[in-house]
Amino acid sequence: MSRRSSSIALAALFTLCGAGFAVAADLPWPQKHGPNNDGVALAADSVGVPTEWDEESKKNVAWVIPLEGEGHSTPVIGHGKLWLTAADPEGKKQYVYCIDAESGKILHHKLIFENANPEPLSNPINNYAAPSCVLEDDALYVHFGTYGTARLDPQTLNVVWQRRDINVRHFRGPGSSPYVFEHLLILTFDGIDKQIVTALNKQTGATVWETPRSTDYGDLDDKGKPRGDGDLRKAYSTPGVTLVDGKPVLISVGSKSLFGYDALTGKELWGLPHPNYNAAPQPLFLPNFAIINSGSEGAQLFGVKLDTAMKGNITDSHIVWQRKKMNASLASPVLVDGRIYFITGKGIAVCVDAKTGEEVWLERIGGAFVASPLVVGDRIYFCDEHGKTTVVRASPKYEVLAENTLSEGGRSSPACAYGAIYLRSFSKLYKLATTK
Repeated sequence: MSRRSSSIALAALFTLCGAGFAVAADLPWPQKHGPNNDGVALAADSVGVPTEWDEESKKNVAWVIPLEGEGHSTPVIGHGKLWLTAADPEGKKQYVYCIDAESGKILHHKLIFENANPEPLSNPINNYAAPSCVLEDDALYVHFGTYGTARLDPQTLNVVWQRRDINVRHFRGPGSSPYVFEHLLILTFDGIDKQIVTALNKQTGATVWETPRSTDYGDLDDKGKPRGDGDLRKAYSTPGVTLVDGKPVLISVGSKSLFGYDALTGKELWGLPHPNYNAAPQPLFLPNFAIINSGSEGAQLFGVKLDTAMKGNITDSHIVWQRKKMNASLASPVLVDGRIYFITGKGIAVCVDAKTGEEVWLERIGGAFVASPLVVGDRIYFCDEHGKTTVVRASPKYEVLAENTLSEGGRSSPACAYGAIYLRSFSKLYKLATTK
């Protein structure tokens, strides 16, 4: 089957399963977690992806290039190019890169936003270019949280429109990536002073809807002010859209509660309170079913039945299973053949049955993890922040296939396209592909 035929077939499947948007002919990695927001590479792009590499001997390291500035954003890839964001350590300048995927040649490195007085991060993990871009055939959407959002021409990086008037105090930096659904660019702002989900017209940048969180945070002191200046209200999660009886529902995880919204209007449909904050992982979907991580250390993992009867607090009516311990904190889970795979912040890999929540296996691989896993064929790549990648079989039996170490680690999730893994470290970008 050709790449175009397989992409069309896959796009139809994604629509049935409720993904946010269809996959175009040559957009193998259009957003942070891949073509279906589940961390799984397309079959056509998985051919030839190596299991092992060695930086010193250059085995299966096709190229490595230095990057200026910092960034946790994952490369988005299409039409033989990749795009990612970066910022200086102080957050005063924010850039976008466009790089040739075959050669590693930097085609554009463009300053997009300047900030006179960015808010200090108060966070040793984050930086000012953490949200990933979203790519369409004719558009690149870049987002730096409160510092600005823009639609760019992907070929020239010229600004089509920009918004710099949607502002919150992130306190520990922005983290939520944008999400495209039909004509909408959906943005999440869970700051310490304000928590909203909003949708812009992706063609013009105009606001279509804006919905405040209705969460009862339970954090007010005796003077009626949020404790810690609202620190427990912030979150970093990217939402997802799924179809429920043919209607698009946006599932968005915030601090202390997660919500289902009408994706087209922003109307709040239902909520699920939870005890956690700093939500980061993106939801996963099966037909009429969602797998949702509530975020941060001590996060819970929920299997939630989706139907049109959902209304108000769904705690007692729609939770099918609930895993209360040993869940991912910042890295999003992946879904393969009805099994969920994820990695905790302290390096424990877990496999869970998606329908029942029953643990299939749990193994310690060590390390510290912010990056989400990548699925290529029947292999799962877990990349830690010290440069080690552990490759395991996507199987009900735990099996380590390889362990690889680069000279530098990172917190950016890996991407896969054109038979290669593109892995961003703290200061470099690697192309890992089979070399002769």
